[in-house]
Amino acid sequence: MTTLKIGDPAPDFALPSDSGDTVRLADYRGKRVVLYFYPKDDTPGCTAQACGFRDAYVQIEEKNAVVLGISPDGVKSHTKFKTKFNLPFRLLADEDHAVTEAYGAWGEKSMYGKKYMGVVRSHVVIDENGNLADIQIKVSPTDSVEKALQALM
Repeated sequence: MTTLKIGDPAPDFALPSDSGDTVRLADYRGKRVVLYFYPKDDTPGCTAQACGFRDAYVQIEEKNAVVLGISPDGVKSHTKFKTKFNLPFRLLADEDHAVTEAYGAWGEKSMYGKKYMGVVRSHVVIDENGNLADIQIKVSPTDSVEKALQALM
């Protein structure tokens, strides 16, 4: 698992979005970015996290920031999820989980005693210069939104 530190340059990426275009982190220089990693579209925890960021989106925009959600689900799944919950931000498809790994949000998980590799719910806040300003790995859906807002203050 990658270990990033506050102040490190955020790993750059280019990923397909829910609208089919390619989103590059570099396109957001000059803005702050809340980049959050979640396991699966339309599941209870992931929906709570996404809707939390949706409900706080005006506050986030007021801080010169945008939200980008990343999961291994494909573009079609993201489009349905975004539409169903009226999400005002882009969802990015990281189907090979390379970006998730680069940010340290891919790791061993356990369910019903079985161990497997998957997305560890996390978020990072990236400053206007493209450096990491906050890193939260293994965070609860509601804490993720609250901690991201605190980091933007």
